[in-house]
Amino acid sequence: MKPRILCLLLGLAAGFPAAAQTPPATEAPVMVSGMVADEATKAALLERLRAVYGAPRVVDQLSVGTVSTPANWNNYVGSLIGPNLRLVKGGQLKVEGNSVSLRGDVASEAQRQQIAGEIAARLNPTYTVNNGLRVTVSQQSVLDAALADRIIEFESGKATLTPAGTEVLDGMTAALKKLDGVKVEVIGHTDDAGSRAGNLSLSQARAEAVKSYVVGQGIAEESIAVSGEGPDRPVADNRTPEGKARNRRIEFKVIQ
Repeated sequence: MKPRILCLLLGLAAGFPAAAQTPPATEAPVMVSGMVADEATKAALLERLRAVYGAPRVVDQLSVGTVSTPANWNNYVGSLIGPNLRLVKGGQLKVEGNSVSLRGDVASEAQRQQIAGEIAARLNPTYTVNNGLRVTVSQQSVLDAALADRIIEFESGKATLTPAGTEVLDGMTAALKKLDGVKVEVIGHTDDAGSRAGNLSLSQARAEAVKSYVVGQGIAEESIAVSGEGPDRPVADNRTPEGKARNRRIEFKVIQ
């Protein structure tokens, strides 16, 4: 009979069994299930997982039973559980005997090759590794790429969009439609000229103006939140005209 860790689920928030331990609300659970040969093997695997992910996230569904194992199997399997697995989202590591498969989403092709390559390097040639990782673009990166460090322009001292500002927002609207209802916060920022209170009010009004524009272009109103940070979060030096221009900005942040 083959030894088996049937499923080691990495960062899988959806479909989490209701009867299992509930992870912290801000972190996805890591569930391990299947069968191993003895309690010592089970304890070692759980210890390794908890060291990588933190104890509260690890959901233990391993059982102990009669299974046969290839030579040094316990050590090989333990060596697969390393920090780079944290880069895999919504993933699954499956080990049956000397067959290993890895699925899930990563941020780049370099990560895809690195993670699978490191797993293969830790095993002997009798093991086969199926790299089922796929490269996905994050929701936030869709917005960042659409904005591309451009400034959404307003009339001086007002919350009225300029033609150049609406042109940028037309591109942002297309990006928001790609996210299909994901909740996004529109955050207004200013430089430090004038009073803080006035800048807070202006940044809020400009964020509201952006929301009104994209909602008018077909974005669901409930998917857009707004806030105004005024001068409190500069990204450049307010002592230079260039820095002030960079600080007068609209930020789009995925929040759900």
